[in-house]
Amino acid sequence: MKLFPGQPRKENIKGVLIVMDKYKYNKPKLNIPKSTFQKVFDLFTLIVFTAGLVHLIAVWGQLPDQVPVHFNAAGEVNRWGSKWELILLPIIAALLAIFMTFLEKHPEWHNYINLNENNIEFQYKNSILLLNIIKNECVLLFVFVDYNIVQLAFGKAKSLGILFMPIFLVTMFGSMIFFIIRSIKHK
Repeated sequence: MKLFPGQPRKENIKGVLIVMDKYKYNKPKLNIPKSTFQKVFDLFTLIVFTAGLVHLIAVWGQLPDQVPVHFNAAGEVNRWGSKWELILLPIIAALLAIFMTFLEKHPEWHNYINLNENNIEFQYKNSILLLNIIKNECVLLFVFVDYNIVQLAFGKAKSLGILFMPIFLVTMFGSMIFFIIRSIKHK
């Protein structure tokens, strides 16, 4: 199986239809089902997202007209805005989850460092798992921020906390670095 540009042609190798195009790097489409971990993490995130949405709806009437909507690196409020801006966080989280779930189903569209016939299944699974984890981390982050904005608006908290930004950055970049190293090691 060639994964490099060449003359346009079709090949059928081990039941995988590969369409070659001289202008593209073509990768086969493999049917890779979600792992149990991915299904459980998706379900957990969906439950937390739903709970966050229910919480926002339940407290909506008691929220003041102005709520914190932006924070500095130390987690302190540096801009207040309309409570209607809180609706953006669940909308963005939902759209992000839908888009990234769609991308999870198309690992042949992802970029790879050392893709070849011997490691293609591992690389696809690694890339799908990376997307799944980043997607769920992002949605959970949005729920956390939305919940904490409500707590700040009610005076039950003073900031997101000084550890919010470092924890967020380590979590996101740590996940990416872990899966990139894993991909590089598996030639």
